[in-house]
Amino acid sequence: MRVLLVDDHTLFRSGLQELLQHRGIDVANAMGDGEEGIRMAACLEPDIILLDIRMPKMDGLAVLKRIRELEIDTPVAMLSTSREEWDVVRSLRYGARGYLLKDMEPDDLVVALSDIINGKTVVAPELASVLAKVVQGDTPGSQGAVPFSELTPREKEILCHLAEGQSNKVIARELGISDGTVKLHVKAVLRKLSVHSRVEAAVMAVEQGLCEKT
Repeated sequence: MRVLLVDDHTLFRSGLQELLQHRGIDVANAMGDGEEGIRMAACLEPDIILLDIRMPKMDGLAVLKRIRELEIDTPVAMLSTSREEWDVVRSLRYGARGYLLKDMEPDDLVVALSDIINGKTVVAPELASVLAKVVQGDTPGSQGAVPFSELTPREKEILCHLAEGQSNKVIARELGISDGTVKLHVKAVLRKLSVHSRVEAAVMAVEQGLCEKT
């Protein structure tokens, strides 16, 4: 597992880097600047990015949005002291695959990182109720009508697989198409629904009952 760590608190960043390395995890790089983090994400291609929310100049959410705009597929886990519901909601809607707290046990962090790399969306246990609200659409900024009518049948099929939390590779295998084709369909779905992330698209599908089996 190769981790890119972006956090502006030098002591925390150094301490976490050492903790991870002691557990056999390769920290590809660690820095405190968001813009540098974006460059390193594209250059180093780590397995996962650990990203702080509260940073000067360019905060973690802005970094996350930019990473997704650049179509960098590396999963991102926010690592924060904030337990604010809106921070969790925005992180997931902007494409984070995890929201973890800085006071969690190191071994639990390692397990969470592994789960995220394997395709799961992981939120700190203390914030599980917020994740449930996101899935149910009971959060600030939840949308009403969604333009699903603009999706092709194949795009709707892809969206339903996203709602089940499946990765591109799994979707490609189940539908008998290439990873690249799945990626193009996912990109089209996000564009047509005017969302930034797979998670947000999945949330919309669940909210509207698009994939309910009859």
